[in-house]
Amino acid sequence: MIKHCSVIDKRFPLHDGAGSDAIHKNPVYSYTVTQLTDENGLTGTGLAFTLGEGNDLVCRAASFYAQQLKGKDIEEVMHDFGSLFRELSNEQQFRWLGPHKGVVHLGLASVTNACFDLWAKRRGVPLWRLLTDLSPEAIVNTLDLSYLEDELTREDAIALLRLNKEGMSERTRIIEKGYPGYDTSIGWFNYSDQQVQENVKRAVAAGFSALKLKVGSPDAERDIRRANLVREAAGDAVKVMLDANQQWNLPQAIAVCHKLQGIRPYWIEEPTHPDDILGHKILANAIAPTKLALGEHVPNRIIFKNYLQSNCVGFIQVDAVRVGGVSEFITVSLLCRKFGIPVVPHVGDMGQLHQHLVLFNHISMGHRVVFLEHIPHLSSYFVHPAKIRDGVYLTPQEPGSSCDLKL
Repeated sequence: MIKHCSVIDKRFPLHDGAGSDAIHKNPVYSYTVTQLTDENGLTGTGLAFTLGEGNDLVCRAASFYAQQLKGKDIEEVMHDFGSLFRELSNEQQFRWLGPHKGVVHLGLASVTNACFDLWAKRRGVPLWRLLTDLSPEAIVNTLDLSYLEDELTREDAIALLRLNKEGMSERTRIIEKGYPGYDTSIGWFNYSDQQVQENVKRAVAAGFSALKLKVGSPDAERDIRRANLVREAAGDAVKVMLDANQQWNLPQAIAVCHKLQGIRPYWIEEPTHPDDILGHKILANAIAPTKLALGEHVPNRIIFKNYLQSNCVGFIQVDAVRVGGVSEFITVSLLCRKFGIPVVPHVGDMGQLHQHLVLFNHISMGHRVVFLEHIPHLSSYFVHPAKIRDGVYLTPQEPGSSCDLKL
C-alpha cells in the first residue's frame, strides 16, 4: 500500500555551454521528482523533465496526482493502470489546463513513472524485465488508448504484441550484447568550432558510431561550416544527425535543409514548430530522401498519431518524461510499430529510464534498435547511472527504472 507521497523540485545548472541549442541558450536541467513509498519502505521514483523555470508548477501538478494514489496497493494500481491514467488525465479542472499537454501532463508523467518504478521494485526486477515478462493483455491494461480507435484498438494492440512474440528469444540476445548509443554532446550550440572538432575525435575514439550537432544559427553558413567540420572529423562511416530545435520557419527549413544535405545527415531533427504537422509534410517531401526526426516537444499520443498518419517522419523521438510517462510511451511505440517507424527516444531522463524502454521495444514489440541518445551531464547525480562501454549501452540489472537520484 502506498503510504507516503512526496514531490521534489531538483535543478542542475550546466556550465561552459553544455546543453545549449538554438532556442535554449542557458538551460537548467531540472526534474520534477515524484516519490511513492509503500508500507515496506520501497520507494518508486518518477521524473518529468524541464529546463528550470516552471518546474515548481509541474511539481504542484504532480503533487495533486500523487495524492490520489495514497492508500492504494501498487499491484492493484498497475492491474488496470490505463483506466487510472485516463481518469487522472481527464480530471475536469486540470484537463482545462491541457488537455493532455503542458504542466499538467508533465506532472502526470512524473507520477506515472514513479508507479512503474515502484511496481518493478516490488517485484524485485529491472523495469525492462518486468515489461518483457508481462503478457500482451497485462501490457495493454496499463495503456490509455482513447482517441486512437481509428488506428489502434485494444484488440489491435494485443494482436500486435502477440504477433511479435515470434522471435522474442532471439531478440533477447540484446541483453548480453547491448546496443549502441549516440553522442549528442559533441556539438552543443554554444561550443566553438575547435571544441566541436575535438569532441568528435574523442567520441569516435570512445566507440561512438553516431553523433549529433546542434544547428539553427541566425547565419546558416555557420551551420553549414560546422556540419562539414563534423563530417570531416568523424569520417564517412559515422552517422551524423543535425538538430535545429524548432528554430526555422518553413521557408527557412526548406532552404537550409537543402544546403545541409551535402554531409548526408542521417536525420534532421525538429526543423520547425512541433505543432506544424502539415509544414513537416511539405518539408519532408521537399528534402526527400533525407529523413526528419521529432518528438522531443510532441506532448501526447494523439499528435504522434497524426504525424504517423501524415507519413512525414522517419524517426519518432517520444520521451517518457515529456509525454504522460511510461504508459503513453508504450502506446506511441505500438503506434510506431504498426506504421513501421523506428522509435529513437529523446532522453530528458539522460537515458536512465529509456535504456529500459528501448529493450522492451525491441524484445516485446520487435522494433529495430537504431541507437539511444547519450547525455552524460547528470550521471553523477543518479544512484545507478546508465553505463556505456565502447559506445554501447550496458543492460541495467538493479530493480526499478534506474531513476533514483542522490537527493
